[in-house]
Amino acid sequence: METRTLTELLDDLKSHITGDTISLKTLLEGFHERGFGFFLFLFALPAALPFPAFGLHAIIALPLLLLSGQQALGFHTIKIPQKWENKTVSRNQVEGFITMAKPWIKRIEFFIRPRLSFITQGYISNLIGVFGFIMALSVAVPIPLTNTVPSFGIAMMAIGVLMRDGLAVIAGAIIGLTWVILLLGFVIIYGPEGFDIVKNFIEGFFQ
Repeated sequence: METRTLTELLDDLKSHITGDTISLKTLLEGFHERGFGFFLFLFALPAALPFPAFGLHAIIALPLLLLSGQQALGFHTIKIPQKWENKTVSRNQVEGFITMAKPWIKRIEFFIRPRLSFITQGYISNLIGVFGFIMALSVAVPIPLTNTVPSFGIAMMAIGVLMRDGLAVIAGAIIGLTWVILLLGFVIIYGPEGFDIVKNFIEGFFQ
């Protein structure tokens, strides 16, 4: 069975909006088992931008932790509290997002394509969730700009899952986990002062 591209999934979702609003439950169901990839990409990509998120790390990390945690536990679809399922988003908002996102997604799709697809499915998907959860924990560390590298790693893995591109998943895992290992290395070698060393280095680099 041919893998549908992300733009095709978005077009399919757009065609299923029949009223003025769409419920969160319907929005999630529109992506089926690839909902994890889409929403992880949606939340991780903005967090991957190099801006100093003072005090916002926990807020940025929360949806990434929830989504990657469910993926690590082997959930096939995203589970949300029942009281949230009927919350709605306006049709104009969804269509506006799709229209804005499609040109950028098409550029990404030029480089990302189905290959090594076995890496994106089955029990390996659980492992991707574990890696994503570890990176999301790193995003939660209250150091300016530490959200950038691990979030980019999560975004790479997410788009890899969406497009069945195992190579993108591997690249994202290497990028994100290398950052986590380096951060842990500083803490192990220098103790709690390791966080200050990393913080001062990053702040000095961007001044």
